[in-house]
Amino acid sequence: MDFNEKYEAYLLEFNAVLKSFCNSLNCRPEILRDSLRYSLELGGKRIRPVLCLATADLLGVERRKVLNFALAIELIHTYSLIHDDLPEMDNDDFRRGKPSNHKVFGVGNAVLAGDGLLNTAYSVLFKECKNGAEYISAAEFVCDCAGIYGMIAGQSADLLHENDRSLNELTLNFIYENKTGKLLTAPVVVPAILSGGRCYSELKSFGKDLGELFQLTDDILDVEGEFSSLGKSIGKDKEEGKYTSVALYGLGGAKLRADVLAERCQAILEGIDGDREFLKDLVDFIRTRKN
Repeated sequence: MDFNEKYEAYLLEFNAVLKSFCNSLNCRPEILRDSLRYSLELGGKRIRPVLCLATADLLGVERRKVLNFALAIELIHTYSLIHDDLPEMDNDDFRRGKPSNHKVFGVGNAVLAGDGLLNTAYSVLFKECKNGAEYISAAEFVCDCAGIYGMIAGQSADLLHENDRSLNELTLNFIYENKTGKLLTAPVVVPAILSGGRCYSELKSFGKDLGELFQLTDDILDVEGEFSSLGKSIGKDKEEGKYTSVALYGLGGAKLRADVLAERCQAILEGIDGDREFLKDLVDFIRTRKN
């Protein structure tokens, strides 16, 4: 299979798991269930679950062992998007071309939907802990990536440094590594942990660089992208004084840094034994993406 065919195969496998999860939601009141399903079913590239399945294949880990971890990571990612769109955060009325959760269900219900997805993700992870010590370690790693030493810390710093008059690389790297990087590191490190630690350090570095690359392309697309492709508002970073690579390096500098990070990701993969081609193509896909 070529890259697109393999991506679609991973996507179909994960979406079947997600569909089963959504169909099993029977919480009350109905507005809670509907708000959870609304954001989960908006679609998207599902890059994190695809990364998890592809890394499992690279390391020879059975996919069934990582599917619930992939589900938990996607639940956490979706919760973060719901909260990210809130008026008190990035204040965006659209997500993936559709009205944001809070525009459909109200701010209060959107907060609860995000909280519900995060708590349910932890429940999924706790159940996996019954399978052995390596599953406990993998679950702990995901929780740390999502928490106050990971994504939440990055989001807090992102808010704190809005409209800073002077920018520096140290602060930008902290925001990138935590806000975006940690939740892209989790899906590649989980299979490493479940394989007994194979290529743990290499894949952790790969996830960190891939996360920064992903955020860099987001910054670039906020300048050059189109709503029809991105499905969210354009030009908001500059409007809201966001701490971005474009603000620090300029558009040309941000593109150059993205190229360097893509090369670093490729170099890390070259040092790992196994069929690396899909992940190498995925790096190129992220660097050149339009949405």
